Amino acid sequence: MKSLLLKGKVTRKDFELDFDLALPGSGITALFGESGAGKSTLLRTVAGLVRPFNGQIRSGEDIWQDDEKKIFVPPHKRSIGFVFQDAALFPHLSVKNNLQYGMKRIPAEKRIISLEKAVDLLGIGHLLERMPDTLSGGEQQRASIARALATSPDIMLMDEPLAALDMKRKSEIIPYLMRLNAELEIPILYVSHALEEVSILADHLVLLEKGTVTASGKINDMLTRLDLPLAYYDGAAAVVHGQVIGEDREFCLSTIRFSGGNILLPSSHLRVGQQVRLRVQARDVSLTTEKPVNTSILNAFETTVINLSPDSNGQVLVELDAKGTHLLSRITSKSVNTLKLDRGKPIFAQVKGIAVIE
Repeated sequence: MKSLLLKGKVTRKDFELDFDLALPGSGITALFGESGAGKSTLLRTVAGLVRPFNGQIRSGEDIWQDDEKKIFVPPHKRSIGFVFQDAALFPHLSVKNNLQYGMKRIPAEKRIISLEKAVDLLGIGHLLERMPDTLSGGEQQRASIARALATSPDIMLMDEPLAALDMKRKSEIIPYLMRLNAELEIPILYVSHALEEVSILADHLVLLEKGTVTASGKINDMLTRLDLPLAYYDGAAAVVHGQVIGEDREFCLSTIRFSGGNILLPSSHLRVGQQVRLRVQARDVSLTTEKPVNTSILNAFETTVINLSPDSNGQVLVELDAKGTHLLSRITSKSVNTLKLDRGKPIFAQVKGIAVIE
């Protein structure tokens, strides 16, 4: 599988970005950090809109920049699809003509994604004859993503594509982004400073802080590490991957197997055999030294304490290992003392709430 190699330095009057990354050649990689961390600048180095010093930008076998070899491919010759925060549709063209404009960049023999495929993936068939000013913000952004896809890019670059939308419009677009990830083998670099959004979408995460890459890794490893700031956000959560192995029609429950055991979830739309991605928030995980019995909480797993770290207001974050899947629990320091928690201690994790992402 091809990878994306990024290396270089960007220096400005009041800012410096230094990076050296080897990223997956598939899935969604989130570039995450606060405003001013360098996320968008890093994305623009991939696009060729910013030229880093001592730079090396490679997508698989394609070399887009290598300063040692004096190679620099200009932006318009890089096989990328760029989606901005603003949909930036041509106002005088219909949605269909906007998409066709993007396709004109690519010779017919190099078109991997047809216009029909791009339209289907973003669910915009009913919008093709509409003008941009008649579309909602969410519809405009879906059309913008489809236009970028229609260029059959080797990689998609998305710079906070949901930031300008309200929660309702965001929730409308996220399933389409998940579908792109599931059905296409096009890697996506995705800039965001919204942790919940990233935990829903990303497979891999790069954490930036003040122009420095502080960590990079698989999404759940990054979300549950207590030496990183992500675990201390209010909505801190673990991402759990599993497979639906059964259903109980009497009680409308699905059984999902993951490394730590079986999860029971009330769900009518899951299919046996389906791979699912779940989100478990730290505040929904309680701990007990004995296996729970006679409780309304359906899901409890044997885990081992990996690490503990003080949080705010007398709370403590506990990192747990559920036989290969890491979870977080946010409990009081009094509970830590009562349970005599320490690294390596076996403990039962009771999970009160689990969200199905896909």
